Amino acid sequence: MSSHHFVKEQQEPALLILDTEQLSFSRLESLLEWVPTVIVSQDAVFKTISWGIKIDLIIADQAFQEIHPDLPDAQYPVQFIDLDGESYLDAAMNYLIATGHHAASIVQWDHQKAGELEPYLKHLDLTFLDGILRYFPAKNGNVQKWFAEGSIQLHGREGQFVEVRSEGLRDIAQIRHATFIEVNAGLVRLKSSQLFWVGCFLEA
Repeated sequence: MSSHHFVKEQQEPALLILDTEQLSFSRLESLLEWVPTVIVSQDAVFKTISWGIKIDLIIADQAFQEIHPDLPDAQYPVQFIDLDGESYLDAAMNYLIATGHHAASIVQWDHQKAGELEPYLKHLDLTFLDGILRYFPAKNGNVQKWFAEGSIQLHGREGQFVEVRSEGLRDIAQIRHATFIEVNAGLVRLKSSQLFWVGCFLEA
């Protein structure tokens, strides 16, 4: 592997596959476009392999590694990340930070547990898929982005206010459980006093 290729891999968002339940390969295709580092939990290994995806690292406990000693050969070159009592998420995040990665896409993650990702946002740019929505953070409570016309979800602290500005329009949304707002196609600015997450529907 050339040093140029190595730098490119670190710059591209890693793909962290934690759960393949009710997940189709089509939802992953765009995330695989730039040949990211692929990290998979032991629970998602065999479904991921069945899709023909080359795995780089497997997060696994010692029991799994002992039962499947042939996996490193079948997916060569592949390495195990030991759980050591950590969650899959923590083990993966700590590995990515230690190896100089800057970003990761997580598949899948319950948006109700988005708060568990927040401690890592000072080190990594994170997005995650939950069902048919892809979420990204407004790290400093402020994001400006082009959206297609339709619905987006705002997820944050219960009762949190988010200012919505677009095309001379201004509105205030208050985050409640499953708060969706309608936006027109174009540049939209979302602003709040603290971090929140924005969920966009994946293209069919």
